[in-house]
Amino acid sequence: MRIFHIVGNEASELAAVPFELPAKGFLWLACTRSYFSEQLGSLQLALQKLSGAPLVDLHVSDLLNAQLPSHYDYTSQYDLLVIRRLASTPSQAGTAALAATRRTAAAKPLPDAPRISTTPVGFAAWERVLLSVHPEDCTVRDAYARRLLQFAKAGTPPPPGTDAPDLDQISDATQERLAREDKAFRNPGNSASPGGMQPIRLPASPADLMMRTVNIIVDNYLDLRRELSRHLDQWQSALLSPRKRIANWQALLEARLTLHQLDEICEDQRAAVQDWVDALETWPQPEAPSAQRELEALKVRSRDVLEHIERVVHHVRRLEQSTETAVQMHFSVQSNRANDIMRTLTTITAIFLPLNLIAAIFGMNFEFIPLIHKEDGFWWAMGVMAVITVALIGFFSYKRYLTRMGR
Repeated sequence: MRIFHIVGNEASELAAVPFELPAKGFLWLACTRSYFSEQLGSLQLALQKLSGAPLVDLHVSDLLNAQLPSHYDYTSQYDLLVIRRLASTPSQAGTAALAATRRTAAAKPLPDAPRISTTPVGFAAWERVLLSVHPEDCTVRDAYARRLLQFAKAGTPPPPGTDAPDLDQISDATQERLAREDKAFRNPGNSASPGGMQPIRLPASPADLMMRTVNIIVDNYLDLRRELSRHLDQWQSALLSPRKRIANWQALLEARLTLHQLDEICEDQRAAVQDWVDALETWPQPEAPSAQRELEALKVRSRDVLEHIERVVHHVRRLEQSTETAVQMHFSVQSNRANDIMRTLTTITAIFLPLNLIAAIFGMNFEFIPLIHKEDGFWWAMGVMAVITVALIGFFSYKRYLTRMGR
């Protein structure tokens, strides 16, 4: 369990769950699913005191359900958002598998498709409290929390070359996203801080922090999308290669099933975030200009998350179509190869048919056959066979019956 107090451009980690809201700012309660299950009573009591409304029983069941798909729900007091994240990021498992595949390309040119394993991350956002329920190994939470404290402590982004250990365990897209957050956190409207750096703008509300974390989760799927693209490129090259024989069709089937699974996951995510975006439109317009800017920024960030999900969905469907096209082209190529082989065999058979006829005639058990008792009869027969063979080969070559495939 980790508790953070965020106010303005300052963030601090608390040792225990407070039972009274601070005068300013908001609280972020980040716990694992097992801790949430064990300490449910004390957490509900704390939420009652902090926000005036504990979690509804059905929402508690949703946060405890490890098989729940991505979805959005709400009450008059808080909003509930569940997003499924990758259980193992591509940088940990997929990249290592890809490197091993490249090292053993000669022995195993077509590796198995990467397996997708996901687990839900739940968020409950009140006006000044955010509760997030994570899996046991949620490196995204720890990495973002570390970065949050670094920004708040130093007032500037970490200096170059000082990477936190947690950032090495998350995906490349997540690290790029956090790098973009460095710029997004800056508030150009404020005066420059000492050293010529603009002050950092931390999340302004629980909903803002929730969407930043969701964006990191979604960016992990962008990395998986790139990995699947590289994997299916190898499959397409093998399918369209005339000299390769595909034997591991089960691996191709699993790759297609992986794409279908990713499509379903992203569709659920898109529906959940779309419901959240629609709910934002119903929020009352605040009177203070600063609150209006915060609400507009939250809407923009939410639409950005939705656009990232739609990019993954679009790319996955394009990969599915490319795979289907490659399979169809593979069977078309195989059919053309079979036709060419049968044409060549038929042509060779047609060349030898008259030779077999001549051999059969001279092999008859008649006593009197022309040329059978002449000294040069054998050479006359061989000459006729040679002429017929050369004539037929020339005729079939002119008709392009003996042309190799690909010419």
